[in-house]
Amino acid sequence: MANRRTTEEQLEALSKRQEQMKAQEKALKKRLSEENRKARTRRLIKIGAEVESVYGKAIEEDKLPRLRKFLQEQEYRGSFLTKALERADDDDAAFIKEKEEV
Repeated sequence: MANRRTTEEQLEALSKRQEQMKAQEKALKKRLSEENRKARTRRLIKIGAEVESVYGKAIEEDKLPRLRKFLQEQEYRGSFLTKALERADDDDAAFIKEKEEV
């Protein structure tokens, strides 16, 4: 006859499995958090590089509050940054062509 586990043994096995699953969940959440942090860091570096390339030189840390204030003022005055970033790609082509004609 097959060896049957007692109810207590079944509960112990379930408890052990729950602990393992919680540990797996914790590890996956940690990995996801790390991936998100790395993606954000990469995005911020790329944005900073784009800003410096347009400005033409390195932006010193003491200038960052001015840059922030400038961007906030642009948003307050007409959401220019938001509009520019949400514009469709074909609008960008028209904008560039318009600027070239001037």
